[in-house]
Amino acid sequence: MKYFFNILPTLLVGAKMTIQLTAVSVLFGTIIGLFVGIARVSRNRLIRWLATAYVEVIRGTPLLVQLYIVYFGLVNVLDLGQYWSAILAFSINSGGYVAEIVRGGIQSIDKGQMEAARSLGMTYGQAMRYIILPQAVKRILPPLGNEFIILMKDSSLVSIIALEELTRKGQIILTRNYKAFETYGAVAIVYLVMTLALSQLVRYMERRLETE
Repeated sequence: MKYFFNILPTLLVGAKMTIQLTAVSVLFGTIIGLFVGIARVSRNRLIRWLATAYVEVIRGTPLLVQLYIVYFGLVNVLDLGQYWSAILAFSINSGGYVAEIVRGGIQSIDKGQMEAARSLGMTYGQAMRYIILPQAVKRILPPLGNEFIILMKDSSLVSIIALEELTRKGQIILTRNYKAFETYGAVAIVYLVMTLALSQLVRYMERRLETE
């Protein structure tokens, strides 16, 4: 226990980076996913095909490989450094999953509402903006919370490129004392506390949305 509290300040510095990396990536991923998700239900066949291709490629390849492509593959074209390479890779990855969440939320709304909006003279874009999306948002918020939790755990992959988030901090501590079980056990505890806190927040949001 003494060892845990001795290394905790260092781990908390890494946890701060983990939370920051995850939050920024989910923010950008949500923006990407919103547009791609809408494109997935577009009436334009080309737009729908491009959006589907993006989602299938992202969901069909490992996040680690995507991170390698951004960090190592684009270094001669776009040298973003460790932090922004991680942000870009995670945002693109998150966008593919968020797109499916958005698509599912939109398609869960009764089709009659779109037809009713169009019969009132609204364009497709107006109906989507004012009628469909506001209702879909309530249904996609809880899955977005789960995406945040998943990406937070996946953020440990950036330790591969030496970005000093929580897992990397654990690796650095390990090189000083060689206490693998105690060190990674402490890292796991910090991850567990963060994910449990986020899970409770997601459940709270779900309860609030159910009462509205």
